[in-house]
Amino acid sequence: MIHQKLTGLVTATHTPFHVDGSLNLDAVEHQALHLSKNGVKTVFIGGSTGESSSLSLDERLALCGRWAEVIRGTPLRLVVHVGANCLSDARTLATQAQKLGASAISALCPSYFKPRSVAMLVECCEEIVRDAREIPFYFYDIPALTGVSLSMPDFLASAKDQIPTLAGLKFTNPDMMSYQLCLRADGGRWDVPWGIDEHMLGALALGAKGAVGSGFNFAAPIYNRLIAAFERGDLDAAREEQFRGVRLIQLFVSYGYMGAAKATMKMLGVDVGPARLPNNSLTREQTAKLRGELVAMGFFDWVK
Repeated sequence: MIHQKLTGLVTATHTPFHVDGSLNLDAVEHQALHLSKNGVKTVFIGGSTGESSSLSLDERLALCGRWAEVIRGTPLRLVVHVGANCLSDARTLATQAQKLGASAISALCPSYFKPRSVAMLVECCEEIVRDAREIPFYFYDIPALTGVSLSMPDFLASAKDQIPTLAGLKFTNPDMMSYQLCLRADGGRWDVPWGIDEHMLGALALGAKGAVGSGFNFAAPIYNRLIAAFERGDLDAAREEQFRGVRLIQLFVSYGYMGAAKATMKMLGVDVGPARLPNNSLTREQTAKLRGELVAMGFFDWVK
């Protein structure tokens, strides 16, 4: 198994829909071109930003197949989120991702019937990767959405001998104490890309080398400048870029994050369509108001 760590910006992509709510797989090519032009080298598909819990298994398989087709022969790397409440579905998605040559897979835990212990979580992950033994696996810790808050340092300690393909964690959890323990566990063995855009600078200061985020769809230049400023020791500039990201998130949340993010993608020339319920989509009036606020804060200059 060949494993390259997830460094730099890893974009958690939107799933594109037609106006009627059906998959719009033709849009994937436009997404890939947009991200490549903005310095993104890795995509993370079918995750929370990709509305995976609102997709059928067939739709998720089709989405992965399309992304694999579009990026074949390009520098873009593909990470596929395969987590599901049904572990059989997750295993099917993991097997497909391996067959299509994805760089890695990731899975959040079942969240309706929840694993109540680290041991049970490890068992769930073992089941997911059972037929995908040749592709790196990242557990996706996002307790705010799953409602499952288990110790990730304990998970790494327990899973390392039971899941040979375990590469690390997608750490979407504001517990920075736990994050440090994971980064340093087993002599720094694990790859732990950060997963909360608005805390990215703090994670870099603690040792993060990569980040998975939805904001990189529409604001990759901001976050690339943030990383560059941090690496050259210009913390004032890094803080300014981080705060731009925070202002964007605050604005989008006021409209409903998913709908506002997708509307902004269309403003940038990449139409990924509406959001699916229970996420909201913006009305024409809301979209016009959002555009005005983005212009006023300088957003379109920030992302040039």
